[in-house]
Amino acid sequence: MKYTILLLFCFTFGFSQSPYPQDYFRSPLDVTLVLSGTFAELRSNHFHSGLDIKTQQRTGLNIYAAAQGYVSRIKVSHYGYGKALYITHPNGYVSVYAHLSKFSPRIQKYIKTCQYDKESYEVEVFPSPDELPISADDIVALSGNSGSSGGPHLHFEIRDNEERPINPLLFGFDIKDSKPPVLSAVYAYPKDRNSHINNIKKRIELRLIPNKNGDYTTEPIEAYGDIGFGVVSYDQLDFAYNKNGLSNIQSFYNGNKTFEMDFKRFSFDESKHINRFIDYEVYKEEKSRIQKLFVQPGNTLSMLKDVDASGYIKVEDSTNTVYKVRLRDFKGNESWLTIPVKGKPAKEILEAPELKPNTYIIANKVNELEQGNVAVYFPKQTFYDDFHIDFSVLNDTLKLHKNIIPLMKSYTIKFDIKNYADDDKDKLFIANLYGYYQNPSYISTKRLGDMLSARTKSLGTFTLARDTVNPTIKPVNFQDGKWLSKLSELKVKVDDDLSGISNYRATINGKWILMEYEYKKNMLTYDFDDKVNTETENNLKLIVTDNVGNSTTFESTFFRK
Repeated sequence: MKYTILLLFCFTFGFSQSPYPQDYFRSPLDVTLVLSGTFAELRSNHFHSGLDIKTQQRTGLNIYAAAQGYVSRIKVSHYGYGKALYITHPNGYVSVYAHLSKFSPRIQKYIKTCQYDKESYEVEVFPSPDELPISADDIVALSGNSGSSGGPHLHFEIRDNEERPINPLLFGFDIKDSKPPVLSAVYAYPKDRNSHINNIKKRIELRLIPNKNGDYTTEPIEAYGDIGFGVVSYDQLDFAYNKNGLSNIQSFYNGNKTFEMDFKRFSFDESKHINRFIDYEVYKEEKSRIQKLFVQPGNTLSMLKDVDASGYIKVEDSTNTVYKVRLRDFKGNESWLTIPVKGKPAKEILEAPELKPNTYIIANKVNELEQGNVAVYFPKQTFYDDFHIDFSVLNDTLKLHKNIIPLMKSYTIKFDIKNYADDDKDKLFIANLYGYYQNPSYISTKRLGDMLSARTKSLGTFTLARDTVNPTIKPVNFQDGKWLSKLSELKVKVDDDLSGISNYRATINGKWILMEYEYKKNMLTYDFDDKVNTETENNLKLIVTDNVGNSTTFESTFFRK
């Protein structure tokens, strides 16, 4: 009995220990933590690197330093994290706060000085440890919706000393989550032509049967050879309707673990492999993310653990076996999936030969394609697999397969424009055609003589587009020749209908002013607290340029005391 009690104590004590400090970091907000996004959940081309904390559908909430430290990085950009703050702590961790509306006064003064020195809204600076020290509980910013944010919230991260993001919930932050993960679809995959599921030799969706206890089963399948499985699943926390990511997925075959994905920590360099972890073709065609519980070549995610036989099961003739999947959230709620498997060789199937394009890509070699005035250069290991690519050029339009193949690297597209008139050459750019109506979307294009080039990380259809229309500029809250003494801000709406806004420059009485660009609203805003204008009569001059060089100049006079 004493031995049993001692063993239980050792197990409990060992299980309760965590390699992450539990009482070191405080919550960055003084509100109940309700999440709209969880760590490592599946996003477009990346895993989510932090927590998205709801801010009660508003901006301007106080953001507190999670612990003592110093501001080690400030980045302000139009897209991505928008206004972001990085604090390095004495224990080696870095906390990150993104999509902010404003920084605290002394940080705001510091970054605005940098912006005016560089005459640029977008800046990135790395203060030394003694420039912006931070005490515990300091208010460092106000919450916002800047950058590529779909609504007001705080994006919060904790990174280790190798800049790898770690699930902040591992540090003792508490959230309410009493619901087990939801399983919405399950698929089976034959590994090769020697395998089948229900006499089908390609991906097949299985009929999901919810059980009364909250778990799931499928109808028994007949299979043979090496088989993999994939699931579509999500978790919902209390007080929120968002479909969030899981914390852990495990699979078992006849009781033996075959696969585990532990969403605990990753590096930014490997995040691109999300497109190998999910079924990329299904995602692009159906907007559904199937998480594959098997590992294909090139998937080097560090979150993978205990993978046996690459996660595939080997089904033999005349066997009755069971495949199980355990889905867990961070709070330990779990759901189980059971798939009964009967081993049975495939019946004779007469299959029509698959018609494939003649052009063949070899993944571990450089691949160069050329036709007419178009050349494409794929560096070595742009792709995970060898495959037949659909490549054709017609009337300055390049068809480069469908965007259903995941890429590891960017590649280069070049268009020869020597046959165009000189007046047109400066207005051309390379565009990706998207959507039902094949609308052109600008890709960053460089010109060298008669050659246009662009780099991209997705396949699809591309063309040469021409933009000859200047951007538009419209004052929002003022009129020319008026007194503006009561205004705190100057707002101007700018837009470009094709290639998009590239840059802008604004001055008052010849002095550069900082105008914040909110691309989601096409709005430029100047804060009069910057006190650039000290005269009663002021001349505002704004020049906006699009991505092919078309520009518009706006001038207005206003009076202010």
